Amino acid sequence: MDIFIIEDEPMASKLLTRLIKDAAPDMNIVGTTDNVVSAIKWFQENKHPDLIFSDIELLDGQSFEIFNSIEISSPVIFTTAYHDFALKAFKVNSIDYLLKPLNKVDIKKALDKYKVLKDKMSTGNNNAGEVLKGLINDLKSEKKTYKSRFLVKMGDRLVSLTNDQIAYFYSEDKLVFVQTIENKKYPVDFSLDELENTIDPSSFFRLNRQFISNINSIVSIHNYFNGKLKLTLKPSIEKEILVSREKASSFKDWLDR
Repeated sequence: MDIFIIEDEPMASKLLTRLIKDAAPDMNIVGTTDNVVSAIKWFQENKHPDLIFSDIELLDGQSFEIFNSIEISSPVIFTTAYHDFALKAFKVNSIDYLLKPLNKVDIKKALDKYKVLKDKMSTGNNNAGEVLKGLINDLKSEKKTYKSRFLVKMGDRLVSLTNDQIAYFYSEDKLVFVQTIENKKYPVDFSLDELENTIDPSSFFRLNRQFISNINSIVSIHNYFNGKLKLTLKPSIEKEILVSREKASSFKDWLDR
């Protein structure tokens, strides 16, 4: 079975390739690309694969632009560090939506879902749309639980913080900290990617590579050059906080829920 990978981070692409091979050694990676333009060109010039693994945020835009620009019938497994694109992904021929950091268990489950689709179609059920719809409904019905408390350490003392007490998480000098609404700062033993996968997306948003903010800590939003947004958070912090042009739309949707 042929697989094509769309991923803009070289290390993530190598990891995904290894995880696919570990989960299903018979899979054949026929190509990879890291941007929208080259992906469209590849699909125009090559036989479409059996399955596509695609990141969403790419070097030159979002991968949805690929599927809007050219007709692709191959099913897609989306991989991303952000929760916010799930429903949009399901409007494409997506059979799964995996949050980074990826692992072998998630990859295997996603490949198993693909095999379910393939088996149903090969046994006479040629209505791919109905099969996809059923798989998507299964995905939506899976309820995920999120952390409501974080145990942090300050010297010899342990402090339990609820989500309501947290203003934002941020990275600094290769460490990650939580800032409380009372303007207290504690180190945490999670990366921002790990935090993003464990906190409630209705209350927290990954603003950029350095910040995850509670919705109640956003004081002001201003238009910035090149479609970016500039934010002010409370408690204030001496860092420029920008939301990229690519994330600005999903950020506004999150605020407007």
